Amino acid sequence: MGCAVLPARSRPQPGMEPLSGALKKRATEQHHRAEVMIAGEQLRLRLHDGKLIKDRRYHLRTYPNCFVAKELTDWLIDHKEAPDRETGIRLMQKLMDHYIIHHVCDEHSDYKDAKLLYRFRKDDGTFPLSKDVKVFMRGQSLYEKLVSVEGSILKVREENSVKYQRAFLGSEMVEWLVQEGEAESRREAVELGQALLEHGIIQHVSNRHHFLDSDILYQFWINFRRRRRLTELLSENSSRALSESPDSPFCLRKLNPEPGNTSFLSVQPNKEIKVVSAVRRSSITSLAGNSNPYFSITPTLVFPPVAECNPKSVLKRPVTNEELLSPGAPYVKKMLTIVGDAVGWGFVVRGGRPCHIQAVDPGGPAAAAGMKVCQFVFSVNGMYVLHLDYQTISSLIMTGPRTLVMEIMEAIE
Repeated sequence: MGCAVLPARSRPQPGMEPLSGALKKRATEQHHRAEVMIAGEQLRLRLHDGKLIKDRRYHLRTYPNCFVAKELTDWLIDHKEAPDRETGIRLMQKLMDHYIIHHVCDEHSDYKDAKLLYRFRKDDGTFPLSKDVKVFMRGQSLYEKLVSVEGSILKVREENSVKYQRAFLGSEMVEWLVQEGEAESRREAVELGQALLEHGIIQHVSNRHHFLDSDILYQFWINFRRRRRLTELLSENSSRALSESPDSPFCLRKLNPEPGNTSFLSVQPNKEIKVVSAVRRSSITSLAGNSNPYFSITPTLVFPPVAECNPKSVLKRPVTNEELLSPGAPYVKKMLTIVGDAVGWGFVVRGGRPCHIQAVDPGGPAAAAGMKVCQFVFSVNGMYVLHLDYQTISSLIMTGPRTLVMEIMEAIE
């Protein structure tokens, strides 16, 4: 790559307002989550190649594409991905927290170093394709396209005597996006660039400005082709992060990222990765039908099927509001008062009309208040909610007071 030298700027240009602290924080969180997704996918493909992921039988049932936790911990140590078992457990818990792996029957919310079966959600199509993941995938597609062409706008560039890798001017990126048909107009190209910046995929080289159609220098913050070491996942600035996305396993604990899916990548001997072109059995399939051009995905990318919520309801059968409210129904109401701690309440709401409790963090405030899976949500802070979906109820809870009063209905045992 060539090296272009840009003049220093003495004063901001019109529209170059500094980035807010909140936007910088969100971009950093999304960047870390993207790194977790990439590292998790690289690990998944290595485990497939090493035959640790395979169909396994347990109690006369076959579980496809899974691994034994204890064997994987051994593998992590043998391959220098973890110095000891404790670190290996923390690494895999990180992948669970980011909705990348799960217990095959969802009976364990934490990663246990035992003879238990776990599976990558990409291998059973349960990795939710959220809006954030679509932006991540779009960024990966653009990056691969840019680094694969001659005369790419991505270069080593210099500003204020500092050299930046994978750098480009905002106006050049806008021009390229329009010319390549990635955006229909310069305005749409700017919106795409802003989304990429807000998701930690690109950044202003000094991290001071949003994406603009001007001669401001930006760079790809993520090098999609770099081989990750798993221990990098434990070096984030903030503490253990979870998602506030509606599709996160513990969306009502107010920490940080969100579950998200990728075309992802195969590991190469030169420590870089490339987009997978072959489809692995039961693991990835193409996604079509996205009508939004802003988040459209190029045909070269492949994904798991969309999962709009947790893949498998904990309910043994569907229950209607009429059944819950009918006279003599075998359900009892209970009032729970849940005082959120520093990170939230610790449970997941799913379903709709009525919604139910899909998961409860055993160490969270909700569990301490008596919340259990399979309970139905009758009211939230005095508001009747049997007729609402889980996204609306989750929003009510997240925007309400720290002390949460919920009326639930549970089956009489």
